[in-house]
Amino acid sequence: MMDWTDRHDRYFLRLITSRALLYTEMVTTGAILFGDEARHLNFHSDEQPVALQLGGSNPEDLAKCAKIAEGYGYKEINLNVGCPSDRVQNGRFGACLMAEPELVADCVAAMKDATTLPVTVKNRIGIDDLDSYEHLVHFTQTIKDKGCETFIIHARKAWLTGLSPKENRTIPPLKYDVVYQLKKDFPELEIIINGGIQTLEEIDSHLQAVDGVMIGREAYQNPYFLAQIDQRYYGVSDDAPERKEVVEKILPYIDSEMAKGVPLKAISRHMLGLFQGRPGARAWRRHISENAHLDGADTSILKEAAAKVR
Repeated sequence: MMDWTDRHDRYFLRLITSRALLYTEMVTTGAILFGDEARHLNFHSDEQPVALQLGGSNPEDLAKCAKIAEGYGYKEINLNVGCPSDRVQNGRFGACLMAEPELVADCVAAMKDATTLPVTVKNRIGIDDLDSYEHLVHFTQTIKDKGCETFIIHARKAWLTGLSPKENRTIPPLKYDVVYQLKKDFPELEIIINGGIQTLEEIDSHLQAVDGVMIGREAYQNPYFLAQIDQRYYGVSDDAPERKEVVEKILPYIDSEMAKGVPLKAISRHMLGLFQGRPGARAWRRHISENAHLDGADTSILKEAAAKVR
């Protein structure tokens, strides 16, 4: 979810669901240790609970970043072992690390020694020709032995050569049964499934076999999908705000961010899918897309766009 689940998107999503755990976009260890640390790690307290997803393969660097992240108030540190992009591969992290389970285990151990936060791993079911169930079991066992108790598993393999990152999100077939079997073989682990999940009914079905569900693209493209999450899975009695209430609630945040120099389009781009499936949704998207980038654009653009939706 790189370039998607930034702090503005998370603040927006938190207005729809108060309880779902939100994950940052992947942040590399180099960006934290040698870049603008605060820019990459700061977040609004209203976003909580938030987990930080790290990209890296150097145990010492990951340990330093985990310790720094704990000071910022994150609730979990997640190591990305699933991203298939060329840039990630060139940095020797992401999905290519599935070929090096011992290194991933060392990374997890180093982070666990550096922080009291839970350290989790997000991975694929395999990569390239390393796609046997036996390899997935070996990968899981090796990392489990170093103290990892939670695995978030995208139920597709990744082709690191021949497919683009976008194609790797759709072309390799989903094999939910592989993740189900892993939970049976490792009942003591928390296994969370990810990949292609779009409805509450699908979530209900998966929860019969695994411990949790991660929603990616559907939560971004159709964010109001999350409106029923709190009541259905967390026992929250209050209704989620209506879509237009969400717009009203985010306006003070946008005003505050724009006063710091953040352009409207940096926040409004995350809101395009809010009215998906409702009459006027196209007019909402068009009005924002055509106006949010203009000089002098402010929150009145969102008010005007919302007025077009019934």
